[in-house]
Amino acid sequence: MSTTTVNDAGVGAVLSTPAPAAARRAAPTRKVRRLPVQKAWPIQVILAAQAGLLIGGVTLWEAAAAYGWIDAFFWSRPSAIWATLLTFFESGNAFVDISYTFRSTLLGFFIGTVGGATLGLSFWWSRNYAAIMQPYIICFESLPKLALAPLVILVFGMDLASKVAIATALTLVVSTLTAYAGVRAIDPDGERLFYSLGASRWQVFRKLVVPACVPWIISILRVNIGLALTGSIVGEFIASQHGLGRTIMYAGQTYEIALVWVAVLVLATLSIVMYVGVSWLERVLRKGVTH
Repeated sequence: MSTTTVNDAGVGAVLSTPAPAAARRAAPTRKVRRLPVQKAWPIQVILAAQAGLLIGGVTLWEAAAAYGWIDAFFWSRPSAIWATLLTFFESGNAFVDISYTFRSTLLGFFIGTVGGATLGLSFWWSRNYAAIMQPYIICFESLPKLALAPLVILVFGMDLASKVAIATALTLVVSTLTAYAGVRAIDPDGERLFYSLGASRWQVFRKLVVPACVPWIISILRVNIGLALTGSIVGEFIASQHGLGRTIMYAGQTYEIALVWVAVLVLATLSIVMYVGVSWLERVLRKGVTH
C-alpha cells in the first residue's frame, strides 16, 4: 500500500507502507528441491538379503519339483543337482575341465586385450592407415563369430589353440575400437604443446597418447573377460575333448539335466572369480595411471 504526503515546500511524495500480513502469506513461495539421499545399508544386511534370495529360490525350486508344479525331468531339482555336483568332483574330471576352460579364457582375454589395444593405439601414427583398416575391423566386428567357429576348429584343431583363437576373436575388435576411440579423444592442443616443447613423435606417443588411452582400455576389461569366456565355451560346444562347454553339450545330448545345471553352476562360479580378478586388475591399473 502507498500514501501521499505533502512536505513543507508543497510537493507531494509517495510513501510505501508494508503490505498486510495476510497479503504476505498469500504470496506464492518456491519450494527448494533437494536431491534424495539414500542411506547405504550395512554390508551384513546386503549379504543377508542376497543369501535370503538364494535360499528362498532354491527352496521354492525344490518344493515345485516335489509337488509337481514343474517337470523335474526337464528342470531337475536342487537335491539331485547337489548329488551330481559331488559325483562330478569326485570323478576327477571336474578339475581338468575347469582348468581347460580357465586357461583358454585367460589366454584369449590377454591376447585379445593387449593385441587390440596395441592395434587401436597404432592408428594414432597415421590417419590414412586408420582410414584403410577401420572398415575391415567394423566388418569383422559385425560378423557373427559363431559362424567362424567351425572354420577355426578345422584350422587350429580340437585342442586348446582353437578355443583361444575364438576367445581372441571376440575380444580383439572390441579392444581395438575402444583404444581407437581414446586416440580420437586426445586434445590436439596437448599434442601441439608437446611438439612446441621439443618432444619427438615417439615421446608424444609414450607420454601423452598411451596414458590418455589407458582409462579407455581399462573400461573394457570387464566386458572382455565375459567375451573371452563366451568364446571358450562356444569353441568347446563345436568340438572339444575337455572343458565345461563339452560337459554341457554331453549332458544335454544324454538328457542329464542335473549335470547341465552342475556345469552351469561351476561356470558361473568361475566367471565370478575371473570378474573379481579383473576388478582387482582395474584398481591396480587406475592407481598406476593416477600416480
